[in-house]
Amino acid sequence: MDIFLLLLGFVFVVLGIIGSFLPVLPGPLTSWIGLLLLHSTKVYPMDWTFLGITLAIAILIWILDYFIPAMGTKKFGGTKFGVYGTTIGLFIGFFFIPVPLGMLIGAFLGAFIGELMYDGKDTNRALKASFGAFLGFLASATIKFSIAAVYFVLFFIQFWEYKGVFF
Repeated sequence: MDIFLLLLGFVFVVLGIIGSFLPVLPGPLTSWIGLLLLHSTKVYPMDWTFLGITLAIAILIWILDYFIPAMGTKKFGGTKFGVYGTTIGLFIGFFFIPVPLGMLIGAFLGAFIGELMYDGKDTNRALKASFGAFLGFLASATIKFSIAAVYFVLFFIQFWEYKGVFF
């Protein structure tokens, strides 16, 4: 059972890294579930302080993820249409190869199209707002990726400490 929890925890930590770029998965929260699964094994002792701090960080990042792209869009004069367009474009861009490039282009084009839908006459304003949404997305994804990567490293370090007991 411990091996199953260990492998499932590893899958969640990796999904958390992937979820840093996908709007469907909350990256750091998914990675945190991986840490929780590791701590749920009989081999690794439950550390509630560690889990509490990492959960608080994951929740904070999850909340900020809703505000950072909007702040980028608003800072550059955009509307909620730009924010929605960024999310939709990001999702559509996920299905194009290479995926990271498709997602970046999709986020930018989605924000641009969203802004044009709001006010189709001012392409300069739409371009500026879509750039803000794009920067907001990049900032948010970078923060989520950083935290998910740290959780991956923590998972690996904690596993490595007890690897002899697992195998």
